[in-house]
Amino acid sequence: MFIILLKFSDNKGQAGQFMAGHNDWIKRGFDDGVFLLVGGLQPNLGGGIVAHNTSLSDLQGRINADPFVVENIVSAEILQITPAKADERLKFLLA
Repeated sequence: MFIILLKFSDNKGQAGQFMAGHNDWIKRGFDDGVFLLVGGLQPNLGGGIVAHNTSLSDLQGRINADPFVVENIVSAEILQITPAKADERLKFLLA
């Protein structure tokens, strides 16, 4: 399981130009069964993603294809978590 932090860079003002492509990229992540949750980092620091069902190298490739990453609107940090215990609702993450 992974947590991806997409933190705004100095190029944040360009985000509007690439928002449609970024939203399409997010949709593909959900459609492919990789993204579980996407949301904003507060206060207005960027975004965060919870991902699973992928390898670190595949996830890095996916992240590198995000228009926000390509255009240096955000910098990406990937945190890998090896789940050891989970609430019943999240047991699928232990597999």
